[in-house]
Amino acid sequence: MDPVPGPGVSMGGPLSGRRGPVASAPMSSSTSLPPGFPAGVDPERVPRHIAAVMDGNGRWAKQQGRKRTEGHAAGEEALFDAVEGCLDLGVEWFTVYAFSTENWRRPADEVRYLMHFNESLLLRRRDELNDRNVRILFAGRRDWRVPRRILKRMDESMALTEDNDGLTLTIAFNYGGRAEIVDAVQAIVESGVPAGKVDEAMISAHLYNPDTPDPDLMIRTSGEHRISNYLLWQLAYAELTFPDVLWPDFGVDHFDAALSDFAGRQRRFGAAPMEVVPQ
Repeated sequence: MDPVPGPGVSMGGPLSGRRGPVASAPMSSSTSLPPGFPAGVDPERVPRHIAAVMDGNGRWAKQQGRKRTEGHAAGEEALFDAVEGCLDLGVEWFTVYAFSTENWRRPADEVRYLMHFNESLLLRRRDELNDRNVRILFAGRRDWRVPRRILKRMDESMALTEDNDGLTLTIAFNYGGRAEIVDAVQAIVESGVPAGKVDEAMISAHLYNPDTPDPDLMIRTSGEHRISNYLLWQLAYAELTFPDVLWPDFGVDHFDAALSDFAGRQRRFGAAPMEVVPQ
């Protein structure tokens, strides 16, 4: 998993440089899209919550003959194009895999760069996000490995945007799906709950952000077909899509194509085809 990209990309507008006016489908008696809604995306089947594994920054940099850190930098535009896409299409929750519990194994200079990036990103972008009515949340362990100044920026960003009721952008930082489940179970045990009282609802209530709905769609770029310890509990019934494009090249068309693909899926939630659970 390649973490969130770093700074250094110039932007052409609020949050995003590539999503301009959206082309909508021709109107017909059977098709009526909201103004500016992209062709091929069903406005009645837009996922409420999208999760993303932003993979391929390092490989992109290698293809370009650049340093790995430049790959992270190049991915910033793709990140905020996706945020802009969520805002345009009415997605309520967007969760991105920024830095995993396994990413501490990366080379020390890359880890330092990514720590600096996360601080820089929040300082540079939180006011823009706040102006767009975006609420910022974080998911992950707040342990000794995370610099205190980063924790401070995280708390400041959440406080700044806590009253916003538009898109919720959750940044999974120092996050691991297994770690989240372990932390939830430990909290339950420490509270003295008898084993027979532990059920799915109780574990869900002890996750990092228990009020967040499970993702409807997970997008992982770079063509890799795995979830890499990401939202293991929450992805139980998510639709998964794996576009064969490196994250820095993930643009508006790829985002819209993922939503179009999602709209064509039949979500059964364990039911037989003729008894599909309503969404």
